[in-house]
Amino acid sequence: MKSVAIVFRHAPFGSTSGREGLDVAMLSASFEQQVSLIFTDEAVLHLLSGQTPEQAGAKDYLSALKALPLYDIDTVLVCSESMQQLGLNANELSIDAEVASADMITQTLQAVDEVLVF
Repeated sequence: MKSVAIVFRHAPFGSTSGREGLDVAMLSASFEQQVSLIFTDEAVLHLLSGQTPEQAGAKDYLSALKALPLYDIDTVLVCSESMQQLGLNANELSIDAEVASADMITQTLQAVDEVLVF
């Protein structure tokens, strides 16, 4: 089984990269690839609960994050340094995700067959 890590680095609104990354993740998982998601930098904002993308003129793709377990996407890592820089803590996240150190993220990236960055 091929393993893929999808790294999200950009804020949720203003570009389509977040939606595209989520689409790739779900499509890859549906083809029985082992998918890990990593949120770093401003991309940790994707995971905040209570967002209303419609008010920003965007489609609500963030609600699809709750479907990750249906696709057997169990590894969701959030960069602890990024969370700290943005003044966020784990109880503000809308889904179950592991707050991970840079070393843990590096280990995850080294263990997979392919890395895609969005």
